[in-house]
Amino acid sequence: MAQNVSSLAGKLPPASLLINAPRLVTAYFALVPNSTIPAQRVVFGTSGHRGSALAVAFNESHILAIAQAVCSYRRRAGINGPLYLGMDTHALSEPAFASTLEVLAANGVETMIDEHAGYTPTPVISHAILTYNRGRKNSLADGIVISPSHNPPDEGGFKYNPPNGGPADVEITNWIQDAANGFLADRLYGIVRIPYERARKAVCVHDYDYITPYVTDLANIVDLQAIRSAGVRIGIDPLGGAAVEYWQPIIERYKIAATVVNDTIDPTFRFMTVDWDGKIRMDCSSPYAMAPLIGMRADFDIAFANDTDADRHGVVCPSGLMNSNYYLAAAISYLYTHRPDWPDNAAVGKTAVSSFMIDRVATKLGRNVVEVPVGFKWFGPGLIDGSLGFGGEESAGASFLRRDGSVWTTDKDGLVLGLLAAEITAVTGCDPCHFYESATRGMGKSFYQRVDAAASRGQRNRLAKVSSEQLDTTKLAGDEIEEISTRAKGNNQPLGGIKVVTKNGWFAARPSGTEEVYKIYAESFRSIDHLEQIQRDARTIVGRMLDFA
Repeated sequence: MAQNVSSLAGKLPPASLLINAPRLVTAYFALVPNSTIPAQRVVFGTSGHRGSALAVAFNESHILAIAQAVCSYRRRAGINGPLYLGMDTHALSEPAFASTLEVLAANGVETMIDEHAGYTPTPVISHAILTYNRGRKNSLADGIVISPSHNPPDEGGFKYNPPNGGPADVEITNWIQDAANGFLADRLYGIVRIPYERARKAVCVHDYDYITPYVTDLANIVDLQAIRSAGVRIGIDPLGGAAVEYWQPIIERYKIAATVVNDTIDPTFRFMTVDWDGKIRMDCSSPYAMAPLIGMRADFDIAFANDTDADRHGVVCPSGLMNSNYYLAAAISYLYTHRPDWPDNAAVGKTAVSSFMIDRVATKLGRNVVEVPVGFKWFGPGLIDGSLGFGGEESAGASFLRRDGSVWTTDKDGLVLGLLAAEITAVTGCDPCHFYESATRGMGKSFYQRVDAAASRGQRNRLAKVSSEQLDTTKLAGDEIEEISTRAKGNNQPLGGIKVVTKNGWFAARPSGTEEVYKIYAESFRSIDHLEQIQRDARTIVGRMLDFA
């Protein structure tokens, strides 16, 4: 099913699309949310609180309230170790970082910030938390990342990672969200803060070298020696994000033949090509946003990019941008046959909206699949105890165990998944696209696509609570429906939508947490025409269920 692709897609943005950064930052400080309006309250989705200051969804009041709620939660949970604080390159990240630090310092939280006032990728925060907490029972560390991930330049985001290093679970985020909204309703009464200049000099605030420990440890998860020995030519595009300052130290330390093709940092992201819908979005899984790197593919054996907080990856082979699901399947096939020290019973973690090809690859490997709802938080416990070797999301985010079988990160790591593509190329002699074809030979051909459909806030809320009994048909694209689910097989947690499966394909529908759309994920193992029929039927089915017509 073709989406309505903007005429600007894949092109550099006109001046009219660029944010007015001073106006955006002014709105952050000047506009005050009304806590009685749902769109102006704190809402933690699968990846924290996100929004635009211009829409009064991400403003100083929100961040002060969330930061104080985190401090309150830490006291309630007995968390008193260091808090690792990082930010990405969005325009709102700098002021939100300052607001957060003012509250953390006033509350006496031992806070670790980048020693050069630089940017810190999400996986680096997870790595720092887990490294500090290894072997400890008390005084555990946690972290905060100021980032809206790959979202447009006018947005900001706030994520909290508890001592397990990964995204906070629903119980924690609900507590923080409710406490933050309580502060908003009380006009910030109870929030403790000190001026930024004092906060920066507070005895509890420490400059920290995030880069060296992470870069030094990379050899324990990726075979960088193999990459170097094979001389794999690598192209890297940080898409103007937090990983910009990490790639050169990696290249120099491991002497790999890699080139950073663009090291520009600009909060307007004017160097990004426009995404499918006419918006600037640092989505490394989009062929439109990735057009410049795709255009350079002949210059490298393998190329890859990361989104703004570097928790996602996009892999470009000589043949073009690799479908993110296909890369997950290729990575799983490679890792479980090239990591002899991994636990024999380590399962494969996937989200319910990821390709069934992953299940087929896992079956060939003799590994169980643990299917969970969207949200990387569901993989954390398994990665920590080794019951999962790999956890991956359809949206091009994943992490996996170290080479010795111990935990690396419990948040997505786009840097490592990019380097893994180079390792696959070095060790197997073929790029991940060709490796995928070899690994899945005889398993059928997957036709997978995610599309969006417009939906109001009320419609999205209804979809999140839909029940299987509301389905009023027994067939999907001509095939008998074999399974209807609103909960994930692997942990029985709500999908926040519905999934419908037949012998030859499936679809899942769930609401976006940040945009006025719902998402349809669909896959066929017959043909592209069959996929499009599944998508059409999915729209009709969901429309009837929610009375969209």
